[in-house]
Amino acid sequence: MRKFFVGGNFKMNGSVSSIKEIVANLNHATLDEATEVVISPPALYLSLVRETLRSDIEVAAQNVFDKPNGAFTGEISVAQLKDSNIKWAILGHSERRTILGESDDVVSSKTKYATENGLHVIWCCGESLEDREAGNTIEVVSAQIESLKSQISDWSKIVIAYEPIWAIGTGKVATTEQAQEVHKAIRDLLRGISSQVADETRILYGGSVSEKNCKELSTQPDIDGFLVGGASLKPAFVDIINARK
Repeated sequence: MRKFFVGGNFKMNGSVSSIKEIVANLNHATLDEATEVVISPPALYLSLVRETLRSDIEVAAQNVFDKPNGAFTGEISVAQLKDSNIKWAILGHSERRTILGESDDVVSSKTKYATENGLHVIWCCGESLEDREAGNTIEVVSAQIESLKSQISDWSKIVIAYEPIWAIGTGKVATTEQAQEVHKAIRDLLRGISSQVADETRILYGGSVSEKNCKELSTQPDIDGFLVGGASLKPAFVDIINARK
């Protein structure tokens, strides 16, 4: 049985005061004990969040580098995250891929290094609107997964997040049927590795998830949770965490 999982990606949002407010809201909320929760503030606030957040919620960095240390200005190492009790990272998000030019190979290399050195990774994949309209969704996602497969042997530290780029921050949401179709295709691709990997790897949906659509999405057999963007900054994030209650 795959444990339901909800991640909150704050992206480049927040201040000391607003993030303290988010943490306080989560600390006092009644959350579904059957759901695993990980939140990801900007790097500047990782330690603040980890030191003040309840212990049953984990914290993720929004990036990590694939070298142990050195002259890599602006990057964060796995060792530095672990030293700060940060156990997760988000890698391969479409904003890193499209705005910052991270290729499939770069994302796969980072994921390999992070997982082999003890971090858990929320690994993101997804297609553009052009790819969706051209009918290339499965082909694009498959190529991203094939790149990861070429680098990864241990999948136990990876949670996959399917995020159609056209639905991120736009208010557009893939229909329940569209989301389930791609999630099932991803699981079928994982079955090419092994039945165990396919059965145990959690696949999240991301893309304008809200308290209004989360319950219906959560009923699908291959949707194991959500990676939430803007809604994770709001009190309604609690409702998304409790989507299956």
